[in-house]
Amino acid sequence: MARKPGTRSVGEFALFDVVYEDGSQRSNRRVPAELLGGLDKDAPARGFIIEQDRAIAEKSGRAPLAIKSIARVGAKPDKMMKVKERV
Repeated sequence: MARKPGTRSVGEFALFDVVYEDGSQRSNRRVPAELLGGLDKDAPARGFIIEQDRAIAEKSGRAPLAIKSIARVGAKPDKMMKVKERV
């Protein structure tokens, strides 16, 4: 049976803020919670977001932007992940 809007389980997704090399920012990027945790913690989010960016860039006809940093929404600033994208 279909769910009503807004009744999704809280733990299904984690939200991330992404800052790009050009200074732009995208907030609340959704990453499935099942990818996160374990020894890698939030590291798999980077790969997932890069794949999202590639798909968006392909549909829009623009080149994907290089990611400067990724931070989980609500995380302390020292928990930010510095990222260098390999294209």
